[in-house]
Amino acid sequence: MTKISILEQLKQADAEGYAIPHFNYSDIWDMTAIVRAAEEMHSPVMLAGVPKVTNALTMDTVAAMAHSLADNAKVPVYLHLDHSTDPQICKDACDHHFDTVMIDGSKESLERNIEMTADVVSYAHPRGIFVEGEIGKIKGNTEESQYANGDFLVQVPDAVKLVQSTGVDILAVGIGTAHGFYQGKPEINFQRLAEVNEALSIPLVLHGGSGINNQCILDGIVNGIAKINVGTEIRQTYERTLGETNDVEKARAAVYTRTCEIIRSF
Repeated sequence: MTKISILEQLKQADAEGYAIPHFNYSDIWDMTAIVRAAEEMHSPVMLAGVPKVTNALTMDTVAAMAHSLADNAKVPVYLHLDHSTDPQICKDACDHHFDTVMIDGSKESLERNIEMTADVVSYAHPRGIFVEGEIGKIKGNTEESQYANGDFLVQVPDAVKLVQSTGVDILAVGIGTAHGFYQGKPEINFQRLAEVNEALSIPLVLHGGSGINNQCILDGIVNGIAKINVGTEIRQTYERTLGETNDVEKARAAVYTRTCEIIRSF
């Protein structure tokens, strides 16, 4: 199907007050369930793999699966590389025609983050591929981050400098969200998000979307969030159902149902 670019989708979402759903997949089974849910909800969707998954399946396989699904889907489907800390992996994804790649230099110094992001942007843009960067830190304990209560909050001048110095298209911001399920009520700094949104004109991304309530989603969207990432909730729905039933079709059905619910909330 003919589709507009993901950057246009994100700008449209920002202007009209909703968020593009981004879901992390583990394999072809949950990937197909996510696409079927997006079709049911008449929603564009981003299929995202972290380097651990793309390495395990191989970039060739991931690209072939996702591009085949996108070519045959009734809604726009975009392929995204999530949370790569290695510019070379981002470039490999560009060579496999991903729609977007994320270079995560958030654990580096601002200067190194800018250097890494600019490197990926200079490779991706001539190939028609958009780049997501990150500033501040997403809390949690995953392969991408090892942050708890500390210096995670995005600083507005740093965000402005990163965007102006690199030409990055999309920006993930550290405002208190976390990877994985939340322990207690999420403490998200929407005031800081509003300040970043006021200072920048590019779409902003909320990582750590598993388990946040509808009010947090709405507050994020009002303050510039155009994409919300969900990973843990999809993976655990898939793994739990598969473990309970030993039936991949039931697991896929469970992912489909939960994905529909999440898309509706966005």
